[in-house]
Amino acid sequence: MGSQMGNAGLLLVNTLVNIYLFLMMLRFLLQASRADYYNPISQSVVKITQPVIGLFQGFLRPVGRFDLATLGAAFVLKVIAIIAILQIAGIGMPPLVGVAIGAVAAIANAILKIYFFALIAMIILSWVAPSASHPGALLVMQLVEPIMAPLRRVIPPLGMLDLSPIVAFIAISLIDGIVVGSLTRAAGISGALVGL
Repeated sequence: MGSQMGNAGLLLVNTLVNIYLFLMMLRFLLQASRADYYNPISQSVVKITQPVIGLFQGFLRPVGRFDLATLGAAFVLKVIAIIAILQIAGIGMPPLVGVAIGAVAAIANAILKIYFFALIAMIILSWVAPSASHPGALLVMQLVEPIMAPLRRVIPPLGMLDLSPIVAFIAISLIDGIVVGSLTRAAGISGALVGL
């Protein structure tokens, strides 16, 4: 019984770390896509993630639209979480290279999940409320536009039907299966620690 409670506790900690990592990557992507910083949702994401990211902003500066402090903070957070969970579970100290690869896989997985859910939200919004002015709807559109605009140039809409989201979903699935899957296997750690 105690072992099951311990496993449930570790699973809960891992889930909370993955949710926080998800928020950190959302902040990274919102900044990279130049989404409205003053949007209330953007402000909430910044406030939630600032305590950790603020520790890295003094020495990791943004490069163009890409905030290296957010990436660095996410990487360090996931490395610490993987090591702590494996230590508490009694598995011991894993190879640091494997932990680093696992952290990169977790970051890539979080980014792909954000785009996956944002694309679903974009499709639903385009059916239900194509001209919505809700802050959440505007943020979703701003978030997915950098990946959808190049696809729309290559795959023009067929009348009322836009096939570019289908191509985006296929690309996300391929990247997730090939890249994230390969990184997870190379790390030699459980997919649950990566966030799959």
